[in-house]
Amino acid sequence: MPRRLRPADFEGNAPEMARALIGAVLLVDGVGGRIVETEAYDREDPASHSHSGPTQRNQAMFGPPGRAYVYRSYGIHWCLNFVCREEGHGAGVLIRAIEPLHGIEVMRERRGLQDVRLLCAGPGRVGQALGIVHAFNGHRLDRKPFEVLAAESGHDVVVGPRIGISKAADVPWRFGLAGSRFWSRRF
Repeated sequence: MPRRLRPADFEGNAPEMARALIGAVLLVDGVGGRIVETEAYDREDPASHSHSGPTQRNQAMFGPPGRAYVYRSYGIHWCLNFVCREEGHGAGVLIRAIEPLHGIEVMRERRGLQDVRLLCAGPGRVGQALGIVHAFNGHRLDRKPFEVLAAESGHDVVVGPRIGISKAADVPWRFGLAGSRFWSRRF
């Protein structure tokens, strides 16, 4: 059985954490699967919500590590990030895609579609399929409704530029499980 991640496990920098989370299992109230795509964001990064410093909207991103940072994208989708680094820094990992493994019927109902490949292929889809809501913002990732299990070793990770941003778009901080058919977009 994989080890459950604790807040101290999220103290690394954002790119390290984004890579390390590939293959980890994320469950929200028992619904979820294997993380197959992530993106890293850091306060020094002009594309990061934390770049301009703490605000009411992004306060959770400043820690402590091992917490959820939830924000609404395009006024429609709730997106889930895992806060990393030391408290006060402002870094996180966006969960871009997961391979559904647990609660697939629940995800299908929430998303209104049957194709398992599309249930969690993109951060907005992940949020909808897992039932992410703003009330989860700031919650510890080692307490209900969350459960994050460490990735098993021995899988290959692919790296590429981030998606859907206008600043620092060429920074290679997007990570994926090599060969996965559940990515939001090819590398």
